[in-house]
Amino acid sequence: MKASILTIGTELLIGQVVDTNSAWLGQELNALGIEVVERRSIADNRELIMSSVVELSEKSSLVFMTGGLGPTKDDITKKTLADMMGQEMVFHKETHAKIKAYFDHIGKAMTDAHVEQCKMPVEAILLENNMGTAPGMWMNYKDSVVISMPGVPSEMKYIFNNDLKKKLKSEGAASEIFHRTIKTAGIGETVIADGIADIESNLPKGVSLAYLPGIAQVRVRVSGNPEENKDVKLSVLDIADQIEERISEYVFGYDSETLPMAIMKILQTRKQKLTLAESCTGGYLSHWLVSTPGISEVYDGSVTAYSYDLKEKLLGVKRSTLQQFGAVSEEVVREMVLGAINATGSDYAIAISGIAGPGGGTPDKPVGTVWVACGNNDTMLAKKLQLSKNREMNIKYSAAIALNILRRLLLAKN
Repeated sequence: MKASILTIGTELLIGQVVDTNSAWLGQELNALGIEVVERRSIADNRELIMSSVVELSEKSSLVFMTGGLGPTKDDITKKTLADMMGQEMVFHKETHAKIKAYFDHIGKAMTDAHVEQCKMPVEAILLENNMGTAPGMWMNYKDSVVISMPGVPSEMKYIFNNDLKKKLKSEGAASEIFHRTIKTAGIGETVIADGIADIESNLPKGVSLAYLPGIAQVRVRVSGNPEENKDVKLSVLDIADQIEERISEYVFGYDSETLPMAIMKILQTRKQKLTLAESCTGGYLSHWLVSTPGISEVYDGSVTAYSYDLKEKLLGVKRSTLQQFGAVSEEVVREMVLGAINATGSDYAIAISGIAGPGGGTPDKPVGTVWVACGNNDTMLAKKLQLSKNREMNIKYSAAIALNILRRLLLAKN
C-alpha cells in the first residue's frame, strides 16, 4: 500500500523547527510494509492544505498529516479538513472531559481556545493522545484515508504507536516487514560492504540489505518482505548471523540498542561503575548516558572541567603537565582518567579533551584535535582524533568514539 506524508507548519519552512516527524514516520511505515511515495511540507494555509490533500490522495491510499491541531488561531488543519470533506464540526464531550481533567490537575482553568479545540469533524474516528490535548483523526476521503496527528513529535509518536498502528493492521493496510539491524562502531560502510559482498550477492528472495551510516557508527539493516518469502524471518536472521560472523568485533548491538546500552550491559554483568571527565564535550557524553534507562546502576557521574584550574582542582591534573603539554594532550587525558577514578572510586573512567572549534586551533593542534583516554589504574587506552571544523559534530563524534574505545577495552579484559 502507498502512503504520503504531509507536515504542516510555517515554522518548518523557515527553519525554526526541524521536521523530524517525516523521517520517523517514514521509518515506521516502511517497517509496516507501507511504501512512502512522497513527503511534503507546507505552511499553515487553508488553500495549500486542501490542494495538497487532494493531490496526495490521488497518489496514495494513505495520507499522513502532522501539525495544525492545537488550540491557537494558526492551527487550522482540523477545520480545513472538515470543510473540504463537507463535515459539520461537533462538540466532543470525551475530549472536553479529558482536557478539563488535565487543567484541573495542574490547577489552571481551561481557556475558550481549549473549549473550541474540543470540536471535531462529525465523521472523524478519533485516535487517542495521552501525551497532549489534541486527539488524532482518521477520516475517509474519496478512495483514500487521511490521518491527521499533532505536530509535537512525542504526541504524534504516542498516537502512532498506541492506537494508529493497530488500526492500520486491522484495516489491512500493513503487512509487517521483518527487519534485523546490526549496529556497528569503528568500521566504515565501504569496508563492511567489501567484506560481505558475496553475502549481498546471494541474498534469498524477498531479502534486502541497506547501509545506514551515522556518527562514528554504521547500521546494517537486513529486511525481509513476507509477501515474497514465507520464511522471511528465518532468512533475515540467517543473513544477519552471516554478516555478524564477518564483522563481529565491530558489532555492539541490534535494532534499537545504543552504545550507552552496550556499555551498560557489560558493566552490569561485571557489577562495575563508570565515571566521566569531560572538557570539550561539555557534558554531552554524560547527557547521552543518562538518557539510557537503568544507567544509574553503572554510572557514578561526571566532572566537566573546562579550565586549567578546574582540571587541576577537581581532577588532580598536575599544573606542570598542563603547562608542558597543554590541555589537549595524551598526558592530560590520562591524568584526567586517574583523577576521576580517585575522586569517585569508579572502576573505569573516560576522559575527553580537545579543540571543538570553530576557533582555538593552532598549527600543531588544529580545530578537531581531540584526545580520548579510557581505563583505570591497571589498564588504559588513549587515542588522538583528528575530526572536522564543525563544533557540534566534533562533540558528537568524540563522545561516540570514546564509548567505543571503552567497549573495546572492556571486551579485551574478558
